[in-house]
Amino acid sequence: MGTPTTSWALFLATLGSVAGLPLGGEPSCTAQHLAKYRITFTGKWSQTAFPKQYPLFRPPAQWSTLLGATHSSDYSMWKKNEYVSNGLRDFAERGEAWALMEEIEAAGEKIQSVHGVFSAPAVPTGTGQTSAELEVHARHSLVSFVVRIVPSPDWFVGVDSLDLCEGDHWKDQVSVDLFPYDAGTDSGFTFSSPNFATIPQDTVTEITSSFPSHPANSFYYPRLKSLPPMARVSLVRLRHSTRAFVPPTPDLVSRGNEILNILSAPETPLDCEVSLWSPWGLCGGHCGTLGSKSRTRYIRVQPANDGIPCPELEEKADCIPDNCV
Repeated sequence: MGTPTTSWALFLATLGSVAGLPLGGEPSCTAQHLAKYRITFTGKWSQTAFPKQYPLFRPPAQWSTLLGATHSSDYSMWKKNEYVSNGLRDFAERGEAWALMEEIEAAGEKIQSVHGVFSAPAVPTGTGQTSAELEVHARHSLVSFVVRIVPSPDWFVGVDSLDLCEGDHWKDQVSVDLFPYDAGTDSGFTFSSPNFATIPQDTVTEITSSFPSHPANSFYYPRLKSLPPMARVSLVRLRHSTRAFVPPTPDLVSRGNEILNILSAPETPLDCEVSLWSPWGLCGGHCGTLGSKSRTRYIRVQPANDGIPCPELEEKADCIPDNCV
């Protein structure tokens, strides 16, 4: 039996050869020939841009393998406000791709809606870069992909049905900022939340600076109108070649992807968060005079990037001693 990487490559090669006419009549794209693109995924998940609960170890912030497909409008890998498939659930929660791959294969064979599948290596840091090549044609001009946010309950970034065709010609270049989505299958609030299945399953929702509206959420930044982009994807058309298209062999183990310069990353302010006050302590003092009592609180989140500083952590008040000396 071959190695997992070899089996994956054979699976991709099989899918890459699937092509046919989409259901639903003539396509809106009338561009001639096939078009080949290089897709480049750039992570922007830095501690400066996302300081709250930023994962530093076990595991540190990183991105999974990128998995995508070129397809017609009859196929959908994922869609906002709709339920994810079992395959996408497995990918979003655990990074397991086989069930999703089988779903893509079934769509390609049964309704001929998938032309090819592509994959790019995982990125071992939050700010790395990875790329792959893909092919589209007039009847299958849409691109969809997903990348899992690691660690996370079921969060991902991606693109749903991006059209690379514009009338009778192919777009030369397309770039899209990417923001986090919740697959709706796990109810965890933080990057490192334990598994907590969402029952019944929810639909795909975009995570914003104020939704979910809970202070424990890892992306909760109430001072921001919107989150900065977590990543960016660029697709650049390559010079046409008459050679047959061969799907890229996925590298499931990242090989030193470029670590990007993040000096230009936005600095997201993180305000200090403190606990509730403790109960008042005993009132101490001498008989016939006012005594003193105190209470304390502790820092739950240290401020960062010019966020609101922490308030006083101890408070004292006058009192009448209960057991004076």
